Amino acid sequence: MKIRIALVALAAFLAAPLAFASDATDTVLLVAKRNLHDRLYGATVIVARPLGEDRHLGFIVNKPTNMTLGKLFPKHPPSQKVIDPVYLGGPTGPEVIFALVKGSQSPGGRSLQLAPGLYVAYDSSVVDRIIETQPQQARFLAGMVLWAPGELEEELRRGLWHTLEPQPDIFLRKSTEGLWEDLVTRSERKANSI
Repeated sequence: MKIRIALVALAAFLAAPLAFASDATDTVLLVAKRNLHDRLYGATVIVARPLGEDRHLGFIVNKPTNMTLGKLFPKHPPSQKVIDPVYLGGPTGPEVIFALVKGSQSPGGRSLQLAPGLYVAYDSSVVDRIIETQPQQARFLAGMVLWAPGELEEELRRGLWHTLEPQPDIFLRKSTEGLWEDLVTRSERKANSI
């Protein structure tokens, strides 16, 4: 049932124009705490944004896969030129490729501002254009994380995540090796100094 709800939510998200009650200033950087022992979410860094009605959307930014755009799209010549791995964005809709893009303006089409200077494109024609014209300013992700109403708030209450201000440079860092360790240590120092 949960998978069916997630697929319906994904279909609604991808089909709907974006008119959310919240704005990108409500976006947070979630850093898994050391006690979050989960095969998927343990040691993750996620950019999460409210969608309204206490629902949230997010993308894991530090889990590279062994796939590249060239392997996923062998008949698309521009994809062959992108050597960076595709990252696992989350378990919902892993067949959908999203592009995280740094910039002062939306890349157009169906795109969502995640944070000041950071957008996610999910319109296939926009993602294709990013692959063709500015792949070095993007990170490509397969799938996303969707939280049901109140779910993220409950996870925060249970102490599963540290929260930090989102910084576009973190999300597009070339190598994510050591990223979680750096951010969890920073978060722990911050928590201990309060």
